[in-house]
Amino acid sequence: MNTDGAVRRLGDRDTQLWVAAVLLYGVGDTVATLWGLSTPNVAEGGPIAGPALDAFGPLGLIGLKCVVLAAFYLVWRSVRTPGRVALPLALAVTGVVVTGWNLIIINTA
Repeated sequence: MNTDGAVRRLGDRDTQLWVAAVLLYGVGDTVATLWGLSTPNVAEGGPIAGPALDAFGPLGLIGLKCVVLAAFYLVWRSVRTPGRVALPLALAVTGVVVTGWNLIIINTA
């Protein structure tokens, strides 16, 4: 498998990857988390998100997501290698996994 070709093809889709990262990690996980927290017997288990939610409510989670997205974006902007495509891709994949996990937890609560 030619990873250089895959990285180049993904690198040509920066905008789409960032949209996916924001929608899947930023919006998807946040909405699923807040929905889950409105469900009986569901609690936030994240070591950073939990205290942020306890201290500031939903705005704490939203603020945390904004900080993470901004940090990833700033690193992405500062890196000038083709591998930088991994940053929005990692957020998008993480978004799929954690949103899916949240939906499973909500469904089984």
